[in-house]
Amino acid sequence: MASSERSAATGLGHHLIVALGGSETRIPFTPGPSVREILDATSLRVRSSCGGVGACGQCRIKIEHGEVTPPTATELCRLGQGEIGQGVRLACQVRPLQEVRLSMADPALSSNWRSLLEAEYLPEWSGTGFMRRQGESGYGVAVDLGTTQIRVSLLELSTGRRVAGRLGLNPQRVFGADVLSRLLAAADSAKRAEEIGGLAVTAIGEALADITAREGLDPKAIRQVAIVGNTPMLCLLTARNQDLLLMPDNWMREVDCPVGETNGWCAAWGVEPGIPVQVVQPLAGFVGSDLLAGVLATGLTQGPPGSLLIDFGTNSEMALWDGMTVWVTSAAGGPAFEGCGISCGMPAEPGAIYRACRLGEDSALEVSVLGGGTARGICGSGLVDMVAALLGAGELKQNGRFLAQGQGAGAAPLRLPQGITLNSQDIDALQRAKAAIGAGIQCLAAQSGLRVQDLRRVCVCGAFGRYLDIGNGQAIGLLPAIQAEGVELCGNTALAGCEMILVAARGSEVLEPIRKRCRILNLSVVQGFDDRFVENLYLRPIPMGN
Repeated sequence: MASSERSAATGLGHHLIVALGGSETRIPFTPGPSVREILDATSLRVRSSCGGVGACGQCRIKIEHGEVTPPTATELCRLGQGEIGQGVRLACQVRPLQEVRLSMADPALSSNWRSLLEAEYLPEWSGTGFMRRQGESGYGVAVDLGTTQIRVSLLELSTGRRVAGRLGLNPQRVFGADVLSRLLAAADSAKRAEEIGGLAVTAIGEALADITAREGLDPKAIRQVAIVGNTPMLCLLTARNQDLLLMPDNWMREVDCPVGETNGWCAAWGVEPGIPVQVVQPLAGFVGSDLLAGVLATGLTQGPPGSLLIDFGTNSEMALWDGMTVWVTSAAGGPAFEGCGISCGMPAEPGAIYRACRLGEDSALEVSVLGGGTARGICGSGLVDMVAALLGAGELKQNGRFLAQGQGAGAAPLRLPQGITLNSQDIDALQRAKAAIGAGIQCLAAQSGLRVQDLRRVCVCGAFGRYLDIGNGQAIGLLPAIQAEGVELCGNTALAGCEMILVAARGSEVLEPIRKRCRILNLSVVQGFDDRFVENLYLRPIPMGN
């Protein structure tokens, strides 16, 4: 049963029922956001060109039934009592209070970019107390350039206020889902390298065009851009030194991603030529500036010793603060965390199964779908929930083998609602991904002189972490089995840290104190890593001893 039919397991108590073109879409929500904000998290969007303040009057909808907030002064001025009496409201002004049915006569055109909601950002990053720029006007753009997804946010430089954000797929995936395939493709020729980098530049421009058109902003008011990412993505963006990453000797060394002439980038983005564009330099070959931005945004070094950050992704990066040193490493988690590389996998976007559970001991496996409606696939957090549920029900062994009708190991795929399947290869992909993380945590702890049980704070970062069930993650050995209150689901800390860099008085120099405290651990040469990896393949809590 999908979340569009059941909300008890999701924590979302109501549904927005949207009638459009003879069909209905049910979208779960919790009261608080406006209709526009709720729709912005899905593929359905209202027209708008005023940033959601009601000035353009384009986001007209009709409330057919259900309780909503009273008309605002803006609506009374823009619509009048006549239209309001007929149920017409402005989506940016009206907030549903319970289940509401509405119709949309003229929705916005579909876009490859989904709006980021406030809940998807790390909250209150501006409270960390660093020196801010003074007297800045216009807007700044922060970019988190990921292997699978690209996130872009627009900030008001004078206040640091987020204006809008977008999320879309990285088009470089046509050259391979993994970084190695893209690096090999770029190594073919300088022309191919420029082509791959140009795909990311174009994508950022599309996101900015979507933001500025929808929010009614002039792209020429953008004054600066900051970009963070993992090292391969930054090398491919700048078309510099990507060949170095094909040599293992460089994986734990500094690899520069110098920015050349950026007027072509500026033209693609619709901004004034010559504005400052900073590509925040990575720490090493496979430890990117996205991890440094995450350490900054979470205030990891301001917390107690035994603070751990895990940025889940195709290349998962980790940082452990022992009170004096930030021990950092990366683990080849593979694409399972991003919903790729599994039979029915997809990123954490509308249509993805992101939660799964059993409401009773003998009940069927029930799933929750992002944005409601029909499930199109499974994202990483949904995969973790499914595995934990199967493990808890005794339908899956700790070694990852299915049980066939209680008669020993079986390889028959598990069939889920709406034609979704889960097979033994999917379980194996998750086992390998989480084993790399578990072994990496143990190695970092051992190197720092700490034990896994000494961890006091664990920051779970990335889109995967936003939806992760902590208990399920601990049960299968993905997260350390510490007290649940010590685990923080931080969302996209890389983007939040990039925003901080954008508005900091010293720009990316704000990262220098962190860089100086970092020590890089190359797991490929750590004695005992292979044994720890094998030990962590089992679906059980991470062993507390090092």
